[in-house]
Amino acid sequence: MTKFYTNIFSILNIYKRPSKKSEVVSQMIFGDSFSISKKTKQWIKIKTKEDNYNGYILNKNYSEFLKPTHKIDVLKAKVYKYPNKLRKINEIPFNSKIKVTGNNNKFLKFSKGWINKNQVKQINYIEKNPFRKINIFKNTKYKWGGKSYKGIDCSALIQVCLNFNNKYCPRDTKDQIKFFRKDIKLKSIKKNDIIYWKGHVALATSRNMLIHAYGPKKKTIIMNISKTIKLIKKTAKLEVLGIKRL
Repeated sequence: MTKFYTNIFSILNIYKRPSKKSEVVSQMIFGDSFSISKKTKQWIKIKTKEDNYNGYILNKNYSEFLKPTHKIDVLKAKVYKYPNKLRKINEIPFNSKIKVTGNNNKFLKFSKGWINKNQVKQINYIEKNPFRKINIFKNTKYKWGGKSYKGIDCSALIQVCLNFNNKYCPRDTKDQIKFFRKDIKLKSIKKNDIIYWKGHVALATSRNMLIHAYGPKKKTIIMNISKTIKLIKKTAKLEVLGIKRL
């Protein structure tokens, strides 16, 4: 049986190779779990539990597997030392997972402190629209490998929304386009359809508009679908590879 551990840092980089000079290919956020296949004094080779992503993390503190009871449903949740708002000690990102161990009026206690009840949902909470929360990332800066309010990339924008709703989604665009099997024609596009290019992805927010973490604009932005398709074809010489529907 695979043994899992839990990340206890707000955001933890996953590197392609065991070097700080290596590419950051993804991140774990607070409460994400992983297995270990190799360990040195400085580095750990891991596979994430949520999406089976392989990479290296720095050999820092981590915990035995903690079965979460709640998840964060705001862009960033403030963590307080006490069950009041007098002393903030940290922030944890959207979809972080926590194990609640105490309850005090408007606050919940977990391993790192106290958090406001109105910033969390039960771990099994699912929304009818799995992308309802995507707009909280509007204007978040684009960051290759990022998965949080500090920076996010295009495929993570899709993934974190689905993961929040307990739906599996691969990390990278090349794997996502294979995973989602229902193909849609551009003329039939509607809200929540997913548009793929080579190395890029966007979500339709209506028949005419989309949202994506877009490198050239350096942020997560809402744009017109037709104009975006023409822009990417002109600037990156890329055609739409496919449009998928959940």
